[in-house]
Amino acid sequence: METPFNLLSDIDGIVCEGFGVWQEKKFMGRVSMGILRSTFLLDENNKIIKEWRKVKVKGHVEEVLEACKG
Repeated sequence: METPFNLLSDIDGIVCEGFGVWQEKKFMGRVSMGILRSTFLLDENNKIIKEWRKVKVKGHVEEVLEACKG
């Protein structure tokens, strides 16, 4: 199946670093590096027009879809 968009694999973490989503995280008293769950909406020129940081799953899809309409 073909997707109508390109997919990205960030093996070296370069894109994560560029977007500032590779950060220190704390969970149950343990500290480790990990990806901060985030969503970025880009325009046709790859300019960020909206971003969501520390995303919570519940209701997020609807919020992103609403931003795409506007």
